Amino acid sequence: QVQLVESGGGLVQPGGTLRLSCAAHRITFEIYTMAWYRQAPGKQRELVASITNDHYTRYADSVKGRFTISRDDAKKTVYVQMNSLKPEDTAVYYCNAQSSLSHVYWGKGTLVTVSL
Repeated sequence: QVQLVESGGGLVQPGGTLRLSCAAHRITFEIYTMAWYRQAPGKQRELVASITNDHYTRYADSVKGRFTISRDDAKKTVYVQMNSLKPEDTAVYYCNAQSSLSHVYWGKGTLVTVSL
């Protein structure tokens, strides 16, 4: 079945950087809009950034100018480069794939903790 496998999470100090990766398996990757969501403790899951199959990107206001989403269709991988991290960026980050036919898939998530 389809699998989305996130990696790259961890503990980082405020102001630090991380790059998350999401490798997709058994999926026609190039037709999907890929996205990163996050969910902090006690909060709803929210969209962080998305990238369409023609590389149109969209960002949450809270991460604009700090995060950059990109994709490599040959590697079936989507990335998010996270700079100038803040404690409020602490959350579990989830990879999401959605097609125009409304097929939706989720990864299991990777934890990002921003703390001293």
